[in-house]
Amino acid sequence: MVFLFVIAFLVIVNIPNKTKSEDNSGIPTVFVHGYKGTANSFGTMLERFTENGWGKKKLMYYVSSNGKVHDYYSKGDTSNPFIQIILQNNRASFADSTEWLATALRHLKKNYGVDTVNLVGHSMGGIISTKYTIEYNDSAYPNVNKLIVIGSPFDGIYSEEYFQVHHDPAATDLKPKSLALRLFKESRFPNHISVLSIGSTGDAIAFPDSVNAVNKVIPARQLKKIMIENEGLGHSTLHESVDVDSMIHSFLWQDGTQ
Repeated sequence: MVFLFVIAFLVIVNIPNKTKSEDNSGIPTVFVHGYKGTANSFGTMLERFTENGWGKKKLMYYVSSNGKVHDYYSKGDTSNPFIQIILQNNRASFADSTEWLATALRHLKKNYGVDTVNLVGHSMGGIISTKYTIEYNDSAYPNVNKLIVIGSPFDGIYSEEYFQVHHDPAATDLKPKSLALRLFKESRFPNHISVLSIGSTGDAIAFPDSVNAVNKVIPARQLKKIMIENEGLGHSTLHESVDVDSMIHSFLWQDGTQ
């Protein structure tokens, strides 16, 4: 089943066979989807980034539910590479999802020689990217240069109706006051990493108060928060917004600290 999925996946995204002979210049930026996310979650954003000349998607990781990593490398310019990570089980717990992200990033360091990355996560992808930054900081894994979290509910999802439909491990962890969130907030975030949090007043999943609870995990001196005042900008359209594109571009590549 996984083999057939991977073959179909390659046809859809049309990524050429990988090669490891090309040099990795610049800091790769890794994009991590959220709860129930797919390759489409950041797909059109990365297309816009490429059209803007900000970089190119060079690598895609598909991590199966048993933790096996499949990597697909695209030849060409590597001056500002984008990497997309897709988790087969996109409804798993914070702990499992973070472990699978770490597995992919460990492979990235071992096989492609990448020592440092930027991380961009949407929704729960922002939470697991933050957890990776906290928990996987030894020499086997890439260091995190900068972290961006988009529509990430650090205080959980406040809608009771949401949990009448969703009953999987991720949903359990996303409940306010869940054990996973309580333990997460007790973690100590590294003191040298800059973080950008982006939210929207129109987000009916990650409410502004929950998004702003990022400051319970990340110290204020390291944190820049942007709350977009737009009632029409919902949870799943945050990564389709050109305004969000510009915020990411400015934070990662225009402040002179890449």
